[in-house]
Amino acid sequence: MEIGIDSFAAMFSGEAVTAIDDVDAMAQLLERIEHADYSGLDVFGIGEHHRKGFLDSAPSMILAAAASRTKKIRLTSAVTVLSAADPVRVFQNFATLDLISQGRAEMVVGRGSFTDAFPLFGLNLQDYDKLFSEKLDLLLKIRDNEFITWSGKFRPALQNQPVYPRPLQEKIPIWLGVGGTPESFIRAGMLGLPLMVAVIGGETHRFRPLVDLYREAGKRAGFKPEELQVGLHSLGYVSDSTEVAIEEFFPGYSESFTKIGKERGWPPMTRARFESQMGPEGALLVGGPEEVAEKILRHSEALGGISRLTFQMDNAGISHEKLMKSIEIIGQKVSPLVNK
Repeated sequence: MEIGIDSFAAMFSGEAVTAIDDVDAMAQLLERIEHADYSGLDVFGIGEHHRKGFLDSAPSMILAAAASRTKKIRLTSAVTVLSAADPVRVFQNFATLDLISQGRAEMVVGRGSFTDAFPLFGLNLQDYDKLFSEKLDLLLKIRDNEFITWSGKFRPALQNQPVYPRPLQEKIPIWLGVGGTPESFIRAGMLGLPLMVAVIGGETHRFRPLVDLYREAGKRAGFKPEELQVGLHSLGYVSDSTEVAIEEFFPGYSESFTKIGKERGWPPMTRARFESQMGPEGALLVGGPEEVAEKILRHSEALGGISRLTFQMDNAGISHEKLMKSIEIIGQKVSPLVNK
């Protein structure tokens, strides 16, 4: 199982969940990606947001900077908000990243969990799914063909148009990032795309029926089981012990999710709700290395087997130094335990 980190480039100091200087925050993020590579992790993903408090509006730029400082780690988006992007430019950016990284580029594409990109780029939110479906179709055609003939509703047609540069890899891996919409799981299966499931709350096993829909759709479309990979994106943090991990993770996690909850109609994040997520079936991967490794294996079994697990840790206002230590523990202790 590949183990990695996803970051939203959130500008937190780790002291009182207050913003720090943008230049310092970016420098720290690149240092963490470099450290993840050194620590033996398999993949590092950068999200995409278009709001105050985040520095990831141009993830391919961050990943390109990281490519020059790393050697082995796969570099991916997490996710590219494809509904609000031009598929030609998305492909060109990641093909360029692939050349810079010497074949380590990937992307996870999705519709995004926030809607800020739609008014920013002059798009109608009512076209949310139609935009994504059409742009995904074009992106896959560009990936698979040097010359493109294509037409759609939301973008000018292309007539035998070449798209450059071409990547080092024959095909850049494109994962489909999904939340809880059955149609998204089915679409990924029908296209034979690897699936990245974002589980940020609740109980992970409840996503099994949706993952089964993905595998069934892929089987009907003629794809082999080994082609239908499932990845899991989870909130988590690993320290020397579970007690220390909880002490360091909970305060910032509670504050940030209470703030997000106000936008989405969720109740405030209480200690009781947090502890329910810490249980054997809860989504949070917070604890010592042994406990977290065991829980990853339970999650994998619950979903019928996963091939990739990514931690999202920078939502809790934890300091750069503690995140660096956690990355090292995940790479040197959790990953070997999971794969033993």
